[in-house]
Amino acid sequence: MKLTIVTINYNNAEGLRKTLNSVAVQTYRDFEHIIIDGGSTDGSVDVIKEYDNTIKQSVTIDKSTIQVKWISEKDNGIYDAMNKGIKLATGDYCQFLNSGDYLASHDVTERMVDALSNGIDVLYGNMKKVMPDGKFVRDVCGATNDVTLNMFYRGCLNHSPAYIKRSLFDEYGLYDETLKICSDWKFYMQSIVLGKAEVKYVNIDVTIFDMTGISETRKDILNDERNRLLHEMVPEGILKDYDRYHFPMEQYDRLKRHHLWELVWVIERILFKLEKWRILK
Repeated sequence: MKLTIVTINYNNAEGLRKTLNSVAVQTYRDFEHIIIDGGSTDGSVDVIKEYDNTIKQSVTIDKSTIQVKWISEKDNGIYDAMNKGIKLATGDYCQFLNSGDYLASHDVTERMVDALSNGIDVLYGNMKKVMPDGKFVRDVCGATNDVTLNMFYRGCLNHSPAYIKRSLFDEYGLYDETLKICSDWKFYMQSIVLGKAEVKYVNIDVTIFDMTGISETRKDILNDERNRLLHEMVPEGILKDYDRYHFPMEQYDRLKRHHLWELVWVIERILFKLEKWRILK
């Protein structure tokens, strides 16, 4: 089995139903769906049971169907629940689609599985964010196969539209349960930036992301955890350079994106000549 979708939930029956409905209509069905509920008391378990029964009855022409596993019990937070899902997973890749988030189209799983290729450790696509005003904003997260520390200095690789090779969790460890928001950031840093994991980007809208989650509403916690992890994981000399030059690098990328870098280059060359000729000091 190539894919395991992991969904975690706690007292979010409405959001969970939206998530499960998006999985149930996928054209590709040869994957397993693991649902980890944290002992909800709002009817979420009834939603899961209804979904499980629906999937069991929806055998396709080729006799394939989604394999559903679920548990409902108390946990120690988001990453404890995710780790439970990883331990139960039998797929080669894991996708984390938590309650309230949902797949962007009925054929997105089929398209993503088709894009998997040998040697790829993390395959990721686009995430569409639902803003507080109801508008959708597409986040391509750099749209690059060359994921570097620069991306993680102030950001992260989006989590929900990523297919992460299950064996990476054996090699680099499970999610750090002592963190509240940045454990996926830490895992990506360990496996991709500081490790040897290979990344591939595909221009596919994979998930719709709920912007009311803790990672978006508690930026103070996110920034505090990320800054602390940067100082723990990155040598101080390298980090000082990023503190000093990260904003100019962002300026460079922006100018290059809008084809204005050539003007800056010409000005810099003029200044270089003026300094060389000692006209400027």
